Amino acid sequence: MLEPGADAPEFTLENQHGEPVSLADLDRAVVYFYPRADTPGCTTEACGFRDSWDEFEEREVDVLGISDDPVSDLEAFAEEYDLPFELLSDPDGEVASAYDSYGASSAARNTYVVEDGEVTAAYEGISPDGHAEEILAELD
Repeated sequence: MLEPGADAPEFTLENQHGEPVSLADLDRAVVYFYPRADTPGCTTEACGFRDSWDEFEEREVDVLGISDDPVSDLEAFAEEYDLPFELLSDPDGEVASAYDSYGASSAARNTYVVEDGEVTAAYEGISPDGHAEEILAELD
């Protein structure tokens, strides 16, 4: 697990629309890794970020959900649950590995807050329910 104060590994990945998204283009972001789109825990976590989206926007914090799902699965997941943030495809798990967030066959449920290229908070093996609110409370 990367610790607060570490440099956040740079990446550019395709989002649910097939467009490139680079961490370097964002000042402040929540980068969360999840195992598989449209599974119960991942849906609970994503919907938590969706339901708190206005509060993340007020704080000027981008949200990036990363899994090894293909872009087409991410697009369907985002549409089905009306997710307003970026879902990114990490098909080989390279980015998840760089963030110490890749297990035997999928991404581990870890989250990082990144500000200006530096990890400022890290959450390992989180519970999907209430996680977005936990991050917002610590951002304040």
